[in-house]
Amino acid sequence: MSWQAYIDTSLVGTGAVDRAAIFSATGDSVWATSPAFNVSPTEMQAVVAAYKDPGNKEGVKKVQSEGLHIAGERFVVLKADDRSVYGKKGREGVVIVKTTQAILVTHYPESVQPGVAANTVETLADYLVKVGY
Repeated sequence: MSWQAYIDTSLVGTGAVDRAAIFSATGDSVWATSPAFNVSPTEMQAVVAAYKDPGNKEGVKKVQSEGLHIAGERFVVLKADDRSVYGKKGREGVVIVKTTQAILVTHYPESVQPGVAANTVETLADYLVKVGY
């Protein structure tokens, strides 16, 4: 399956997310994206930095105290660990999951429950890890 097909079928196609992009794990190349989902290189480098941040002695990463910008919107970060970053802005949010070679960046609208969006993205990430990505 092509990277664009993962966006169209396994992410946006499920109805659990409305916009998505797949980047390299280093955040320096876009492998696929949905229309009008423009994640800037600066925003992607902030995502990559969040994964590299070991956190303070309580395990809180910098992104959790400062928030994260995705596609020009600021999100409050609720969860940030070595695999996943979850953010919210009102009732909409982002789910970002890192696999071995890729970073899935997704946005869900107000009409979708956060858990449904997270499960969709995490399931695709599990599959990609299983097949070597």
